[in-house]
Amino acid sequence: MRLELGNIDIREIRFAEKSEIKDGVLYVNQEEIVAKVLEDDLIREAHLDITVPGESVRITPVKDVIQPRVKVEGPGGMFPGVIAKVDTVGSGKTNVLRGMAVVTAGRIVGFQEGIIDMSGPGADYTPFSQLNNLVLVMEPKEGIKQHDYERAARLAGLKTAAFIGELAKNITPDETKVYETLTVKEGFEKYPDLPRIGYVLMLQTQGLLHDTYVYGVDAKQTLTTLISPTEIMDGAIISGNCVSACDKNTTYHHQNNPVIEDLFEAHGKTLNFVGVIITNENVYLADKMRSSDWSAKLAEYLSLDGVIVSQEGFGNPDTDLIMNCTKIEKKGIKTVIITDEYAGQDGKSQSLADADPLADAVVTGGNANEVIVLPPMEKIIGTLDFVNKIAGGHDGSLREDGSIEAEIQVITGSTNEMGFNKLSAR
Repeated sequence: MRLELGNIDIREIRFAEKSEIKDGVLYVNQEEIVAKVLEDDLIREAHLDITVPGESVRITPVKDVIQPRVKVEGPGGMFPGVIAKVDTVGSGKTNVLRGMAVVTAGRIVGFQEGIIDMSGPGADYTPFSQLNNLVLVMEPKEGIKQHDYERAARLAGLKTAAFIGELAKNITPDETKVYETLTVKEGFEKYPDLPRIGYVLMLQTQGLLHDTYVYGVDAKQTLTTLISPTEIMDGAIISGNCVSACDKNTTYHHQNNPVIEDLFEAHGKTLNFVGVIITNENVYLADKMRSSDWSAKLAEYLSLDGVIVSQEGFGNPDTDLIMNCTKIEKKGIKTVIITDEYAGQDGKSQSLADADPLADAVVTGGNANEVIVLPPMEKIIGTLDFVNKIAGGHDGSLREDGSIEAEIQVITGSTNEMGFNKLSAR
């Protein structure tokens, strides 16, 4: 598969009468987008806001972050199986609005939602403080169930991102990057002397608002399988979960997976990037065993020499992580796992809920229990009503002056287990 990503740099977002992109500025007609969002009768009201890096703004509770993209050439469309039809994506040309994101926020869905500070110490922990953000704030109708509200909020964000992306369809990119994956046979022939490396991408699928979707299908309903990395870049995987904000993979994380980016960068030079195995994180032991068996089986089938495994979430999924690691190691394939830690506020507790001597190459995204004080901000987008309740907060986290004392667990993306953050140790 060969995919060209055309990056269009967005330097500023402004509200205007006409939605369009000109000279690096995204102009947005707020009423036009809100009308599309309110087509869903589960959403009572909605409005848009704009944030820029460095300003005194706090966004909370954050649900998802999405990068607008648009198919310019080739099969499929954005977010296949959800917004676009179910066509296989990952080839052709796609334009990307670089430097911006759509952020969804509003009344809480589940307690594991997060905070994005655009300045101050909290901004140093999240990559989304460095973007121009178009924030969609929603209020649900009274009495609707959490799952229905989550679905409505998720679709509203995707619709908004797809609408914004369409504005870039006929714009010449500022930069174009080409990504290409070979067939198994082609890879053997072209790079016979390079180590064959794969990536096992663990998807959060524990249910109860802990869901990830692949081509529109809830991934807990699937078996471990293969997917082209360019399909992931093209929107085949979207977030639908409310796990702790610090290590949740938002849709933006999937679109810009840094493990995939780094493997492509090394492809043909120091390694042969063979492909991606996606596997789910389950609740029941039998399901964990089944999925990890398949991860190891597929890694062996592809004749891999090494595998990188990334996790999403913590606690129960630590068992899936260690099962994937040890079973692949026992096939004679070297593994490196990417995780984060819940080692207590003093850093002295056990970092993972499971462990094994074979898991001897570990990259950590940091300790989510580390305590931080977030200073008050001049502007709040969303509401502070739930700061004491979200994972990482406590009764009294929100102080009278508007500052917040909490674990970095509350910050969206702070200990991301794809390594999409600023904390790391080996």
